[in-house]
Amino acid sequence: MKKKVLVVDDEADVRKFLTAVLEKHGYEIAIAEDGMAALEIARREKPDLVTLDLHMPHGTGTDFYRKFTRSHDYADTPIIIVSGLAGRELAVKKPVAVFDKPIDPDEFIAAVRSALPED
Repeated sequence: MKKKVLVVDDEADVRKFLTAVLEKHGYEIAIAEDGMAALEIARREKPDLVTLDLHMPHGTGTDFYRKFTRSHDYADTPIIIVSGLAGRELAVKKPVAVFDKPIDPDEFIAAVRSALPED
């Protein structure tokens, strides 16, 4: 069964890039353009991992993270931060990785694989 990754970013180019990299490596993708939409999509899609931008309109990444991890169902879901925001490593408790934009695809997929080992 494919692992599902929720890509949360307000920039269409970033969503497209991350989706292409993840699909190339066999992951199923769900996409959200902001933190508010991401909560609904996460509840419906039940992702195995979330890539999260922090600075977005209509619900920041930090707001999404706080609400998302309140549920015991998602408390242990790995989060990869993809953001150029200063202090980004402090916004999420124990992210599995933190990436600046632009993202190196090899380093990114290595972090995803590390967070989602094959069954």
